[in-house]
Amino acid sequence: MKLCIVYNFAQKYREGIYRLFEQEYDCHWVFGNNASDIKGLDLSLLKSVKTIKNRKLVGPLYYQEGVPSLLKSQDTLLLLGELYCISTWILLFLRRFILRGKHVFLWSHGWYGKEKGIKKILKRWFFSMSDATFLYGDYAKEVARKQGYKKNNLYVVHNSLYHKNQVTLREKQVASDVYKEYFGNDKPTLIFIGRLTKVKRLELLLQALKKCEDNYNLVLVGDGESRADLEQMVAQLGLSSNVWFYGACYDEEENAKLLFNADLCVSPGNVGLTAVHAMTYGTPVITNNNFAWQMPEFEEIRQGVTGDFFEHENADSLAFCIQQWFENHGKQREKVRQACYNEIDRSWTPKYQMSIFKSVIG
Repeated sequence: MKLCIVYNFAQKYREGIYRLFEQEYDCHWVFGNNASDIKGLDLSLLKSVKTIKNRKLVGPLYYQEGVPSLLKSQDTLLLLGELYCISTWILLFLRRFILRGKHVFLWSHGWYGKEKGIKKILKRWFFSMSDATFLYGDYAKEVARKQGYKKNNLYVVHNSLYHKNQVTLREKQVASDVYKEYFGNDKPTLIFIGRLTKVKRLELLLQALKKCEDNYNLVLVGDGESRADLEQMVAQLGLSSNVWFYGACYDEEENAKLLFNADLCVSPGNVGLTAVHAMTYGTPVITNNNFAWQMPEFEEIRQGVTGDFFEHENADSLAFCIQQWFENHGKQREKVRQACYNEIDRSWTPKYQMSIFKSVIG
């Protein structure tokens, strides 16, 4: 079956699901040229690829050149369900009112729970014009229902990384002294892996670490715009001996070792794929409880089982949550590790995603 997949950018982290699409469908890929600090995919891995210009309009609005005309040559399309993409709106209108024999599916975060006024109405119109929309989480589906979306065409596929390769690495992991060698102690180690940006609210984590009175180590794996400010804050708080700025790491073998040997992953802001990454290697995750501003991956955190939630923007709550986690689960590391494996392996994989895509698209 031929399938045209349109996205704003070819992300490296989607390689697993992209490869499965290549196996299951005769794919034609159309990627925008978004400037991004996210690592891009080597497009030579895909068979039929076209790159197009994402033309910025007013504010958040943009237009993907040539996308509406794809309806002339393609019968089945799967597009990023981005409300601000005007070319997708045009394609949906053409399909709805003129080229009704075509099939258009959307792949989107969908609803967050913070939508108001006209945006709520626009989202209902936008997604109702598709044959079906694939969402990242059950929370978004529930919010859609509460906001009056009545069409029965929403399907949850979750999100994923390159699970197959990561499980291969996971099976090779053994306990190491990577943190003892760096910090010179046996204290539990907290980890954050991802971009060091303002939205991640890592200053809250440093404040919480200070409140924990030298009980934990912290390693920050990543780089970004906030690094210099965070380094300055570490010095001001007297935490230099407790914090390791590891830097960006694109070596998955090294990431596997760092995550497997950490005790707890903490992501104070939007958790995103950090949760998938950490839990794939058996490390539980703590993040904030403001779900309307969260990323959908928070759903894989089972409170008291694979992680926990603290009060949004509250460093005292975060410090308490970290301490309570170790008091309640510090001696159950392998049990927690297995719970994390089970959660990811069940429904946060490319294989799971493809099972949903195939059942709907055909």
